[in-house]
Order: sequence, then C-alpha cells, then structure tokens
Amino acid sequence: MAPSTPLLTVRGSEGLYMVNGPPHFTESTVFPRINVISVTNKGLLHSFDLPKAVCLEFSPKNTVLATWQPYTTSKDDTAGIPNLQLYDVKTGTCLKSFIQKKMQNWCPSWSEDETLCARNVNNEVHFFENNNFNTIANKLHLKKISDFVLSPGPQPYKVAVYVPGSKGAPSFVRLYQYPNFDEPHAALANKSFFKADKVTMLWNKKATAVLVIASTDVDKTGASYYGEQTLHYIATNGESAVVQLPKNGPIYDVVWNSSSTEFCAVYGFMPAKATVFNLKCDPVFDFGTGPRNAAYYSPHGHILVLAGFGNLRGQMEVWDVKKYKLISKPVASDSTYFAWCPDGEHILTATCAPRLRVNNGYKIWHYTGSVLHKYDVPSNAELWQVSWQPFLDGIFPEKAITYQVVPSDVPSEEPKVATAYRPPALRNKPVTNSKLHEEEPPQNMKPQPGNEKPLSKTALKNQRKHEAKKAAKQEARNDKSPDMAPAPAPQSTPRNTISQSTSGDPETDKKIKNLKKKLKAIEQLKEQAAAGKQLEKNQLEKIQKEKALLQELEDLELGI
Repeated sequence: MAPSTPLLTVRGSEGLYMVNGPPHFTESTVFPRINVISVTNKGLLHSFDLPKAVCLEFSPKNTVLATWQPYTTSKDDTAGIPNLQLYDVKTGTCLKSFIQKKMQNWCPSWSEDETLCARNVNNEVHFFENNNFNTIANKLHLKKISDFVLSPGPQPYKVAVYVPGSKGAPSFVRLYQYPNFDEPHAALANKSFFKADKVTMLWNKKATAVLVIASTDVDKTGASYYGEQTLHYIATNGESAVVQLPKNGPIYDVVWNSSSTEFCAVYGFMPAKATVFNLKCDPVFDFGTGPRNAAYYSPHGHILVLAGFGNLRGQMEVWDVKKYKLISKPVASDSTYFAWCPDGEHILTATCAPRLRVNNGYKIWHYTGSVLHKYDVPSNAELWQVSWQPFLDGIFPEKAITYQVVPSDVPSEEPKVATAYRPPALRNKPVTNSKLHEEEPPQNMKPQPGNEKPLSKTALKNQRKHEAKKAAKQEARNDKSPDMAPAPAPQSTPRNTISQSTSGDPETDKKIKNLKKKLKAIEQLKEQAAAGKQLEKNQLEKIQKEKALLQELEDLELGI
C-alpha cells in the first residue's frame, strides 16, 4: 500500500536525512555515511566502503546499485583498475566491475523492467539480459558511435544511437528495435543533419518518437553566445522532420507530455517563446514571450510549468494544458532545482550548492502558488541535493485542477521589485514607460473549424496592407466615375474556376496565365491527396503556396 505522500530526501553539510511530505514535513533520522537504507522500515541493508565514490545510481527496480569513482592507473597494471562497480542490493555482492574512464555517461542504461541493460564501449553498444553481466547478449556496432538512449516502457525495446559527422559527412541518429541490428535495412528510422557537435535525444513515454536537439559549440554567424541549435523529430514508423521554431535563438528546453502526443519547446532570444507542438510538428498553442528557460509537465501531463531559473529571477507560469488557462504565477527566486511531486499536486524548488552557496534551502509549493513548507539552511551550512521519493505511474490518481489558492500557514513573501537605475538628471522628471522588446501574448494555434492555419503577425500585417490598397484603388475608381454605379466589392478568386478577363497589358496577362496554370496544378495535387495518394515534399510545399498565389493573382487582376 502506497503512503499518502512521498518522502523527501535532503543532502547537505548538515547530513543526509528524510522529511515527510505534505502536510506534515516532519524530519526523520540522519544517516551518518553512504549506506543503503530501506525506506519502508528505515533499516540498514548494506554498507559499502567506497571512500572515493563520487556517483551512485540505482537500477529502475532498485535491484542493482551502480557506483563510479575517478579512473586511476597503477604502476604494476597498465590497464588500470576497474572503477565502475555493480552491486546486488539484496545480497550486497559485486556483480561486475568495468573500466569506465569518462564520467560522462558513466552509468549503464536499463529498461524499465531491468530485462535489458546496455553500456557504450568504444564503437559498440553492449547489451546484457536479466542483469547477467558476465555474458554480452548482443552488440550494436557503428563506427564512431558517440551516444545512445534506450526507449522507456515494455517490450519491444528500442534504442536511439548518435554518430557525429566527420570529414564532410553529416551526423545522424538512427532508431533500432532490439535485437535487430545486423540486417541491411534494420534501422527503423534515420535522420541525418549538419551543424551538430553534440545531441540530446528524448524518447516519448510510449517509445514511438524521439526528439533530437542538435547543438554546435560555436555559432559561426556570431548571432549567439550559446552556439547554434536545431530541433529534429524522428518517429519509429520512419517519419522525420525539422521542427520549425518561429523565433531565432537558443533552444533552452524541450519536454514531452506524458501522453506522448505533444511536446513543449522553450526557445529564442530573451524574452523567450514557448510553444506546444503535436506529432506533425505543427504548433498547437503559443504561450507568447516571457522570462523563461525551462518547462516541466506534471506527472499526469495536465499541468505545465514554464520557469525562468539560473540567471533569471525565478518567475513561474503554471498552465492548465487541457484548457490552456493560466493557473498561477509564483516566483521562486534564486532556485537551482525544480521537481514535481509524484502526486502531481506539489512542487519542490531548491537553492543548492555549489551553484549558489548563499541562501540555501528548499520550498514545497502547491501548484496554485502557495508555499506549504519552507526550510532555510543556516548561514554556515550548505544544501547539496533534494529529491522526491520515486513512485511507479498510477500510484497517485489524477485530480481535478483547482484555480483557487490553497491556504497555507507559511507567511507569504512579496518578491522584491528592483527599481531601474535613473541618472540624477532624470530623477525629478516623469517616468516614461519604454520597452526593449515587444511582448507577444499567448495564442491558440489550433486551426478553427472551416479555417486554414492561423496567420503569423507578418502575414496579418501584409494582409491588412493588401486590403487597404484594394480599398484605395476601388475608391479612386469610384471618384473617376461618379455617374456610374459603384462596382461590387472584389471577390477572392474561387479555387475551382479560372477567370478569362484580360488587363490590356500583355506582360500582366502572361503573369496571370502562369499563375492560373500553377493554381490548376495545385488543384490536381489536392485531388490526388484526397484520393489517398502519398505526395512528395515538394508537392506539399506547392499546395502550401496556394494562398499566396491567389493573393498575387487577385492583385494583378485589380491592377495593384
């Protein structure tokens, strides 16, 4: 039977201890050294003498403990001493030791049921089954393979692998299904791209698609200090696409919704944009611009938090993503860590060392914006790590979203508003409001019934210009012919009819004829698509140009 709320583990210069979750927040026992503790009965299971260990990681079902310490070589053994150990948590015995020189990607990757375990060794990914590390069950060999990510969920298992480009060849990410690696066309999908020094690969929960953030260390155009990033979508059915982000700048964060049908990207020069996309990589909802660089979906996927941490002030926006309605806008200043509670109702923010060595502590919030518990570390101490006790999906049911602030006994703190510096010569003069950036409001990007895709700001602006020109032209014609009845307002050219009117100018007539020819070809492509034919990429691009061609044709016929 699951507890009413998860426990909170706190690690710092004061020691390692546990705190009961909301609503009690009572402190538990302090653990004096690195031990394996049973949370259920708070009993000591094992104690390992590993004075140089700097990394610890449990397997998904907590049956194996992986530890890593810096790699060292001895005078007698040139091969070095194994520094990656895997321990059986139940018995405490060492199952296997490996040499793992780099700290990056040091820990083996397990499937959620621990049937499969994999680690990267030179140009191969080695796979072990049922935690038997003495026998390599399968190998995936790719020259210069740099990284891999196992898919979540049950069988069939899938793996995404990344190979960086070299000597003019592009980088690529491939998706495989275990154990089908050796056949000529074994890859489920392949996506190649340039401008990639490193990548981040993100599987969705249902293991049907991967998002790839490709990054370069240096932006050769000089536009960004952070290098250059692009976002790619790869599906296990072979589909792939580049996710078009409408604002230039770095990609700060990308996160999948637990439903696996949508993802949110935070991107662009500050103030950054945040947009939710569907599996066709079409925008669903645009949150506008704001001071943000991170996104966090709740465990149930019904709430999204957009936040600005690090060098930003800690402003958070809590959104109901079913109705796309703003719930609250709390501020967690100086936060270096954020985590949703497994119950989907509470949020943990913390200020930890070494990122910040002053004002360390943590807060537990309700998503409606109230602080339910707060702990400040003494000024002579540090907080290193805080984390929720993990639980399997489905333990805590999804609850209805409330917009009313939950009451709290913790006194509310008004965030300090920093006043802008004003030179002495301007201090006795009226304050003028000026903004460096134009703020963009949230916008629903879903096509409305009977309408096409929503127009961008630039397209709307151009549309207004065209309408103004047409109105002015019509008014001028009416002024020249006062005795004639006013002509009816110009109607947009129907898609399935072609006007035979001429302008009197041979060059204009030629342009009109070419435009009508293109529109007729587009109509034929649309009929083929309606009949179920799979269109090529360039044919789909032609269809997307239909509206612009109609507008150009209308302008030519009106003589604009």
